[in-house]
Amino acid sequence: MSQEVDDRLIDEAYDRLIRGYLASGHRKHVERIEKAFRFARNAHAGVRRRSGEPYILHPIAVATIVNQEIGFGSTSISAALLHDVVEDTEYTLDDIKAIFGDEMVQNDYSDTEERLGDKIANIVDGLTKISGGRLGEKASAQAENFRKLLMTFNSDARVIFIKMADRLHNMRTLSSMPPAKQKKISGETMYLYAPLAHRLGLYAIKTELEDLSFKYEHPQDYKRILESIAATAEKRNSGFEYFSEPIRKKLDEFGLKYEFKARVKSCYSIWKKMEKKCIPFEEIYDIYAARIVFECPEGQDEKAICYKIYDMISQLYTCHPKRTRDWLIHSKPNGYRALHMTVMGPAGEWVEVQIRSQEMDKADEHGNAAHWFYKDHNGDTSKTDVLMNLYRTIEEILKNQEPNALDFLDMLKLTLYAREILVFTPDGDEIQLPNNATVLDFAFALHSEIGQHCIAAKVNHKLVPRSHRLSAFDQIEVLTSPSQAPQPEWLNYVITSKAKRSLNQVFRHKRREAITKGEERFKKFMEENSVEINNENMARIISYLNVQNKEDLFYRIGDGKIELNPIVLKSLKPESQGLFRKFWRNSFGNKNSKEATDQEDKGKDTKIDKKAIYVLRTEEGKSNYQLANCCHPLPGDDVIGYIDNDNHVVVHKIDCPTAMKLKSGFGDRLVEPLWETSSEKFFASILVEGVDRMGILQDIIYIITTSLAIYIRRLNITSKTGVFNCELDIFVDNVSTVTRLCKRLGKVKGVSRAIRRS
Repeated sequence: MSQEVDDRLIDEAYDRLIRGYLASGHRKHVERIEKAFRFARNAHAGVRRRSGEPYILHPIAVATIVNQEIGFGSTSISAALLHDVVEDTEYTLDDIKAIFGDEMVQNDYSDTEERLGDKIANIVDGLTKISGGRLGEKASAQAENFRKLLMTFNSDARVIFIKMADRLHNMRTLSSMPPAKQKKISGETMYLYAPLAHRLGLYAIKTELEDLSFKYEHPQDYKRILESIAATAEKRNSGFEYFSEPIRKKLDEFGLKYEFKARVKSCYSIWKKMEKKCIPFEEIYDIYAARIVFECPEGQDEKAICYKIYDMISQLYTCHPKRTRDWLIHSKPNGYRALHMTVMGPAGEWVEVQIRSQEMDKADEHGNAAHWFYKDHNGDTSKTDVLMNLYRTIEEILKNQEPNALDFLDMLKLTLYAREILVFTPDGDEIQLPNNATVLDFAFALHSEIGQHCIAAKVNHKLVPRSHRLSAFDQIEVLTSPSQAPQPEWLNYVITSKAKRSLNQVFRHKRREAITKGEERFKKFMEENSVEINNENMARIISYLNVQNKEDLFYRIGDGKIELNPIVLKSLKPESQGLFRKFWRNSFGNKNSKEATDQEDKGKDTKIDKKAIYVLRTEEGKSNYQLANCCHPLPGDDVIGYIDNDNHVVVHKIDCPTAMKLKSGFGDRLVEPLWETSSEKFFASILVEGVDRMGILQDIIYIITTSLAIYIRRLNITSKTGVFNCELDIFVDNVSTVTRLCKRLGKVKGVSRAIRRS
């Protein structure tokens, strides 16, 4: 590509950015944007993306998304143009500050002024990744960078929105990356960025991120659903016209200006429903949702109009009583407002109708970012309740300093993506909690002391246990006792980060006390028996008592779970050496010792090329990979390989929850695996359900063992009130065999469904 062509592409992209900016409602600070653009263009000169295009096109695209799809102005656009300069070039934050000279602007949090260069440099700093040298050897760079990103929310929330735009453009251009990198980025996007976009109210961006991630994680399913949507478009359109005609007549009589259209569900949401219900595309009847967007006449209440439209539709069609969602009075935590109803259409199908005003629609589609804060065009820097709720949520996440990166990411996703319910104290105060929150979560939301001493509660005046799951609009009175103390099992039924953090603090304190006490007892015991405390003796005792490490040993002694007695000293005799040799070698041994040259350690020394396709093969009964027990992948599944601490490649199904966390936390350890054809058999689990009858088990077994010649490892069948449930563990060669088996079993008389289980 010639320099002339490059310059033309760059100028055209920048012109589109400026035209869009001038058409927005922001002040026309084009000179700021021009300064940032010139500097970024010079800093990235000669650098290309993997696709071959000039690198500067990426910052321009990010700035365009920030302005035209999120709604920010010149300060954010300038920061977006410069967001990769410090990370990827020799320029520093001081250089960025110098670009804008001494221009002063209003501070976002006060009536004082600050230098524009300082403000933009702070945003760029928040977008700059932590370098590998500043992380521990086993730390997750992805997790730490995401933690750093969230920490900027209080100082300048624009960092998060610009990062969202950066991720969206990276996903739009992901096709140029190698397969393993595609899996890593799409997995991280699905696990973290889509939930964050959801919580920010960026619905259009959230939907696109999910669909793009799905496209790279399950390309065949994505293509198949896309083709099915196109093939059924004509039938769907005619069905919508038939459904909407009587509603349009009512709306016209009411004198409203409105838009009534059908919105097709995203490929990802359709696939998710197919997977959850184990049904084909043809059996999903709510492919689309109808949406009414009306213009609210001046001086009228938009909520009252929504309810009026609801009443009109309910006169025409029967409403589903359990599928009405009112987010008008109490909006979602991200500010989403609308009235949803589901009605039985004339063709015998359920149709969801979404009712909203034009203002609601604008905010619901593109988020409330431009209205929440930092309105560059009018100086409005007020923070709404929605923003403050999000800030408090992120603050709670960051307080929960999980040492394990995957636990931190798991908590983050759970908190960001949780549907929320509104509950009340006995005095009528409102408290928002995640869906499925328990009485104990509510108690900790009130105060950590109340949570730690909670014994039960009265929910709507009825006595319930701590583990009781709350429903929307419950009124809760917590009952406490000074003698009650937190128990480890409480962690099994709390879901909020505040409750988990408070409990873990208590348990960590108790554990530290037990470790100190246990270490003192251990030293005294060894001294009394004249035994030296050295690495070899420690290794023998740890192996003999079957504990994880020295800290675990001291904890169990201090907690009374291990009693020190003369029998323990038997582990120090020479004849017990074989029991702990491997432990000794792995924990304390010399890596250059003779034992380290055995086959196992040779495997650990083998370098794995993460950029190349990793062929999964089995030779002479030995495999160069391990199958994850959490999802039991099979040849033919969409899979990802993860290099563990022992240099083993562990294969997961790509949408396995553990794999999702690994892609988000340790993307640099991923490899793109390829199954090699072999005669090896793999474990799979099948669930068969249906109406019981005489001989149905015989028919099922015949198909498995005789017709398809599949080996059954385990079969467990139960029948109750005429309905049977059959769990099958089998050995197969690939996923196609499982699919074929499920289809055959599904045709057996009485079988309602046969599905593969993880």
